[in-house]
Amino acid sequence: MSIYQIYGDELMNVNEKLKRYIEQSVFPQYKLNDKGHQIEHIKYVINRCYKLSKNMNIDIDMLYVIAAYHDIGHHVDYKNHEKVSAQIMYNDANLKKFFSNEHLMKEAIEDHRASLDREPRSIYGKLLSSADRNIDVDDSLKRIYLYSITHFNKLSEEETIEECYKHTLKKFGNNGYANFFLEDNDYNNYLKELHNLLSNKEKFIERLKKIISKIK
Repeated sequence: MSIYQIYGDELMNVNEKLKRYIEQSVFPQYKLNDKGHQIEHIKYVINRCYKLSKNMNIDIDMLYVIAAYHDIGHHVDYKNHEKVSAQIMYNDANLKKFFSNEHLMKEAIEDHRASLDREPRSIYGKLLSSADRNIDVDDSLKRIYLYSITHFNKLSEEETIEECYKHTLKKFGNNGYANFFLEDNDYNNYLKELHNLLSNKEKFIERLKKIISKIK
């Protein structure tokens, strides 16, 4: 199934040759990533990018590409994946058939990380960074768990659950490092629900265990 069939009209105007290249040559590489950063996450980010950019004067081909590449280097170096992913995109000679401004696209990918201590340098960076944040609590917890069992695989199940709680609190708590650069009611509602869950650790663990039971 193509990305167009999944997301419909949002991709109607994306260059067809570009879209075909990304689907056939770029998307398959996401199988190398942990399960929290594979193709379903990329499709989610592409969709969110288009929703957040509605009524903005942006190049939809550029937006499509930066979303499609933004986590491609995660399996290479997850701690610096934004830089690795940006360089992979920048070095892709096939993109030169479609663009002459890869530097702006490279910057947008470099700027998407939640822990970035400054604002992204362009509207494309702001869109990608914001689109990369979850708006569904269960999906967010699932991705955090999948990330943890891959990168902290020596922990016991109980230790992994504890790590998930600490990570979620550190990232999305009241003083969390996750930034969001655009106004969006869906994200605001997500944060309210997540903050409420984080305020009761027992409920958080109970909900996470239910999510884990569906994965296994």
